[in-house]
Amino acid sequence: MENSEEAKLQSFLQWLQANKVELRGCKIKFCGVNKGFGLFYDATDVDKSNGILIVVPLDLAITPMRVLEDPYLGPKCRAMFEEGEVDDRFLMNLFLTVERLRKNSAWKPYLDLLPTTFGNPLWFTDDELLELKGTTLYRATEMQKKSLQSLYEEKVKDLVLDLLDGESKSEVNFKDFLWANSIFWTRALNIPFPRSYVFPQMLQEQENFPSLVKDSDASPTSNGVEDKTEGTLNSTQGEIWVEGLVPGIDFCNHDLKAAATWEVDGSGLTTGVPASMYLLSGSRY
Repeated sequence: MENSEEAKLQSFLQWLQANKVELRGCKIKFCGVNKGFGLFYDATDVDKSNGILIVVPLDLAITPMRVLEDPYLGPKCRAMFEEGEVDDRFLMNLFLTVERLRKNSAWKPYLDLLPTTFGNPLWFTDDELLELKGTTLYRATEMQKKSLQSLYEEKVKDLVLDLLDGESKSEVNFKDFLWANSIFWTRALNIPFPRSYVFPQMLQEQENFPSLVKDSDASPTSNGVEDKTEGTLNSTQGEIWVEGLVPGIDFCNHDLKAAATWEVDGSGLTTGVPASMYLLSGSRY
């Protein structure tokens, strides 16, 4: 491994530890210039961890909620979001664009390990794209790229420059936004956040007022972990599905015959870490 890649990986591992991520049955390794970094099963550690490979607190997930609460981007994004000018995915892409350009971003150790280019047609050169001319993919790529460029020129560019406010000397360009869009679409997960995590004030209200449903009526959540929201919510009502990036878990490859699966542990009964996402080895099923 090249020294620069080794340094990036060590910085990222320290960042994960500082953010209370636990690598219990896996390791992150550099797979080569054209492959980047990946998550690898560690048979010895898996046996000790009861099949749990990695545990990531939901606080570390990059979600629209995090963007709106961010002291740096939040105020401007919240106003735009409340006016209906932007959607959840725009917030995510904007966050990634800005944080990648910020010189002192707290997310730098994570962002440094992400791919810098992609092999999909949106990244083709003009000559490469011409090879697709006459196909439906050519037309779809052309339309999608024009749509992204329009969004960048109309809403993203000036907003990013305003948010950076001279912090970065880098010239903002369309590829920065295209990179963020590609990162989102290749790595984001649809996560069932516990409702009590998204709306903690609701849990406080439940503690102050009698429950409308007996505790014995509580049912298991979809991941098999008992719902601990004081018995007032069933497994469907107790979850809010949110798209987001989960540093660490997003280094897994996708496959129809996956060797592991991720779950959300709202109560901490499975992992010992409340409000977390964990990766479970398929060998435990």
